[in-house]
This record gives sequence, C-alpha cells and structure tokens, in this order.
Amino acid sequence: MLPTVVLVGRPNVGKSTLFNRLTRSRDALVADQPGLTRDRHYGKGRVGERPFLVVDTGGLEPVAKEGIMFEMAKQSRQAVDEADVVMFLVDGRAGCTPQDAIIAEQLRKTGKPVLLLVNKAEGMARAKVTAEFFELGLGEPLPISSAHGDNVTEVVEIALQNFPPEAEEEIEHEHPPKLAIVGRPNVGKSTLVNAILGEQRVIAFDQPGTTRDSIYIDFERGGKQYTIIDTAGVRRRGKVEEAVEKFSVIKTMQAIEDANVVVLVVDARDQITEQDAHVADYVLQAGRALVLAVNKWDGLDEHHRDQVKRDIERKLHFLSFAKLHFISALHGNGIPGVLKSVDEAYAAAMSKLSTPKLTRALIGALEKQQPPKGGRFIPKMRYAHQGGSNPPLIVIHGSGLDDVPASYTRYLERTFCEIFKLKGTPLRIQYNSSKNPFEGSKPKPLTEGEQRRAHRARIRGRKLYG
Repeated sequence: MLPTVVLVGRPNVGKSTLFNRLTRSRDALVADQPGLTRDRHYGKGRVGERPFLVVDTGGLEPVAKEGIMFEMAKQSRQAVDEADVVMFLVDGRAGCTPQDAIIAEQLRKTGKPVLLLVNKAEGMARAKVTAEFFELGLGEPLPISSAHGDNVTEVVEIALQNFPPEAEEEIEHEHPPKLAIVGRPNVGKSTLVNAILGEQRVIAFDQPGTTRDSIYIDFERGGKQYTIIDTAGVRRRGKVEEAVEKFSVIKTMQAIEDANVVVLVVDARDQITEQDAHVADYVLQAGRALVLAVNKWDGLDEHHRDQVKRDIERKLHFLSFAKLHFISALHGNGIPGVLKSVDEAYAAAMSKLSTPKLTRALIGALEKQQPPKGGRFIPKMRYAHQGGSNPPLIVIHGSGLDDVPASYTRYLERTFCEIFKLKGTPLRIQYNSSKNPFEGSKPKPLTEGEQRRAHRARIRGRKLYG
C-alpha cells in the first residue's frame, strides 16, 4: 500500500498548487479564488524513487454550518480519516488566523501525524514567516512555496520518513474502464456518482455549478474495477462567463476524450434542450461509447413520460446506438441497469474483429446493395480489416473509394454493428483506395535502336496499307 498524504487548510492557501506540483500535472484547477476545489481529488506523486498517494481537498472551513462550505469541510474531514500523513497548509502572508487555530485543534484530535506547512514563503526570512505559527501547537512550522517549489521535496521526504521502501512498491494493473458522467448543470450527475459508489463521495447540492473540476474515482463493483469521472456541468457557450467555469468546461471535454464510456445524464423534469444535443454530439464526435440516462424519472405522470420519450426520439435520434435508461439517482432506481449497459458498451468499443469475418460481412453488404457511382468509376471494395478500437475502426480497401457517399457509409456502419452486435458504441469506417501505379509517370525515351525499329515498322505499314 502506498502512503497517503492529505493536503488540508483554509480555502485559497495553495493546496491545489501544491497538489499539481507533487503530481507533476495540472489536474487540479488553480485560480486566485477561494473555494475553487470542492471534492476530494486523488493523484500519484513521487519524490526520487518513493511513490505516494496525494489527496487535494476543498477548504476546511470550520465555522460553516450549512451550504457548499459545510459540504466541502465534510469532504476534507473524510480525507483526513483516510490519511497516513496530513499536510496542514497555512498562508505565510496572511498570518495565523482564528480558523487556522480551530483546524489545528481538530487535527490534533484525529491523532494523525501532521506537518504544518507555511506556504507562500518565497523571499521571506524563515524565522519571521514561521514565528507566529508556533502557537498552533503542531511542532515546527516548515516554510514552503508551492508555486515556486521551495522546500517542497524536503517536506515530502520528512512526511515519508517513517514509511519503509518495501511498503511503497507499486504493482502494475491493467487499466480499468473509465466512465465519465456528463450533462448540463444540475441534472443530477454528482448524485448519480454517489449512487453508483454507494457513498457520499462527491458534493451533490441543489445548485448549478457545484462541481467545478473533473474528479477521478476508482471503485469496484461485482469483482470488476472501474474509474468513474464526475464532471462539471456544460452550459451554453453564451452563458459561460467566469474564467473558472470556462476551465471547468475544458476539463469536462478532456474527461470525455479520456473516457472509454460516457453516461449522458438528462433531466426528465426539464425538456430535452439544444445543449443536451450539443453535449451528445461532442461525445459522438469523440467516438466514445455512450449510455443515455434520463434522471428524475420518479414522480412523473404517464403523459409527461410519453412526452419525454417523444422528445428524446426527436431531438436525440442520432444516439440510436446507445442504451436508454430511465432512472432516479436520488433513490437509486435503475442504477444496476446503467452499469450493465456500461459493461456492454465498453465490450463493444474494445471488440477485436477478425479480418476474414469483416471481409465476409463486407461481401454480404455489397451483395445486398452496391455502392452508387460517385465519380468516373463505380467503387470496388475488396476486403476489410480492423484499424483500431474505442471506437472500432474498420478499414476498407479497394479502388475508386474516394467518392463513396456518406449515406452508403452509414449503411455499412449499421450493417457491421448488426452483424457483430456492437451496441452502445459508434463505429468509424475508413477507405483506403489503391492508386494507379502508372498515374503521373512519364514514358521512358526510346533508345536509338528502338527508334530505328519503330521507323522501319511505320514504313512497312505505309507500304502494306497505302
């Protein structure tokens, strides 16, 4: 087991900046704005040859009794319970605050090893910047700069000094399927994540924009390993004003690209909007396997349910390959069916298709319907093979394939999906048209002997045929 290092402190003291430095990534959103991180964020760090787990948390605001700040503090306390070492960050430029003293008292009661880190100490004398933090009673304050990296390696080595190297061996595992939960704000994505995990792992709050970062969470269900990604809600471009929200949208787009399967969540109590279609189209363009979850289905009358079904069929008709589930994330209704469809979609997206079977399927499709003439020649398709996965890519070889119409390509996509039972994933077709080997080449000049023989042949021809 790798040792777990948890970063805690008031909002905006530099925890996410330190997290990114320890993990050598930009996974955590960083901005000069308090309360940007809200959920626990896990990553892998390494100092020299010593790996460890690092957990970024939202601000531990001890005086909050309700609302987002209260939920953030609850998440931070849960992270501390999982910690082997706690790094308590304080702001060296703001000085010791009453909130710091309350947090220090709470950390002492946990009995966890705590390192007190005085952040933002670059350019300041050590004795001066750390003096007032001795009153917190957590040992010697250690000055660092998470932004510039000052003393960061040293404090991590201190944190890991009690963990023997043999306890830090990493075992390589096969990468589990990644499942991204996406949709508009406030459709129930975080509630669905918590329902799948069976715990209050991420903050679910009745307020749009609660989730701001993409949170990766490993879990196991039915003996299978998964990674679920909770993402920020994607609003229409014209309504995205804050810079933080723009970065959240970018993180969501990156999560879709990184995922193997995407669960698109829509709100049954709200009409299917143009933005739902835009998010669905982005998933389709990324080529990701898809499951469509219609949330908040409980409590709707029959008339409203029929209207939602017609709305989906009309506005999301291009997602006909995806499994459709009507669920209630709040009450847990329909969740097992969603995971079953995720498994099926992942299996379809990662399918291995043999060349002989693909070629036979292609020949069968050609016997039913030949491709129309698009240019000077009728396209000739000879054989097919698989060129990639997630999504499955089928490469068709032949001649005159540059002008195959899109309608015939869709026909081939449907045919391959039906024959190989590829449910839940889009399919891509790529044409590889052979070229005329003599196209563009110039004839070789005749030798003197060839020119004489050609001249004599022309003379004989004139004598014979006048």
